[in-house]
Amino acid sequence: MNEELTIESLNPREDKRGAAEVKRLLRASGLEAEADIQVFVVARDRRRIVGCAGLAEGVVKCVAIAKERRGSALAVKLMDEVQRLAMNRGQSHLFLYTKPDRALLFEGCGFHKIVELPGHACLMENTPVGIREYCESLKAFRQQGQRIGCVVLNANPFTLGHFYLVRRALRECDWLHVFVVAEDASAIRYADRLDMVRAGLAGMDRLTVHGGSRYLISKATFPSYFLKDSREVETCGTAIDLLIFRSYIAPALGITHRFIGNEPFCRVTRKYNEDMFKWLESESVEGAPIHVVEIPRLEVDGRAVSASEVRQLLAKGDFAAITALTPVTTLSHLRAIYAFPTQLQASHRAA
Repeated sequence: MNEELTIESLNPREDKRGAAEVKRLLRASGLEAEADIQVFVVARDRRRIVGCAGLAEGVVKCVAIAKERRGSALAVKLMDEVQRLAMNRGQSHLFLYTKPDRALLFEGCGFHKIVELPGHACLMENTPVGIREYCESLKAFRQQGQRIGCVVLNANPFTLGHFYLVRRALRECDWLHVFVVAEDASAIRYADRLDMVRAGLAGMDRLTVHGGSRYLISKATFPSYFLKDSREVETCGTAIDLLIFRSYIAPALGITHRFIGNEPFCRVTRKYNEDMFKWLESESVEGAPIHVVEIPRLEVDGRAVSASEVRQLLAKGDFAAITALTPVTTLSHLRAIYAFPTQLQASHRAA
């Protein structure tokens, strides 16, 4: 390889000229830059950027190599450097999304496939044991029974509607596993959401509350840099999440049923619920089918309880109205942590 080739890091927010050159390289490779990338590792031939790999909160994305450099060892050098950089930032466990036809390239760079949506997307991680070790940790919470249920909550925040869904699901199960999505992409911080769920469900029998993991993926953070159609982005994000659940999480805990609340307000969530029937119940998808049970939402004064309405009331400091929509444990938590208005705004900016 040309001895003038150098590998260095580039902050796209500080180096505007370099960021523009990276964008041109990505576009020449049919990719788009994503705004959340904190740092790029770039390879320069003399001064020209001929390779790049982005890093955003433990996810490697936007990897591109100039046409004349493809087939060389440059990809390995870039991925080695991006992993070293991530390690220095305290991020030893990395994920990578790519097109299925590029998975072999990244396998040669030390990444291992978790799930694949044929023709669309593949999720990989930089360890051969990550998902297996997570599943082994879940098996410690496995319970006996014919009907083992699951509810996945964002709980942003935990409302009487969430409590109602859990209580209804528990009636139909021998045991219920409740997961709280861990990603801090919500107005309410993950640690606070988890505390509210645990407090709200404290004392209930035949139930386990699980902290979230990076294997429960938010559709809001699925990368779109290698997909051109916004509908494809939405579909792939949902499918990857549900394939991980069906292939790994559900078997580890013996889950047979997943319970969801119906969605009268949000089109995206309603579509996610529809896709859940497709990916979890289908006999054509690998793994044992999981029965999806949709439960009508709790209504207060003729209107379905919504976490988004609670957030709107919280932004106004209207705790009196919040009282009718949340358990007392949530109300106490919101009063203590998100007093109107600065704490919620600061949390939202941080998320």
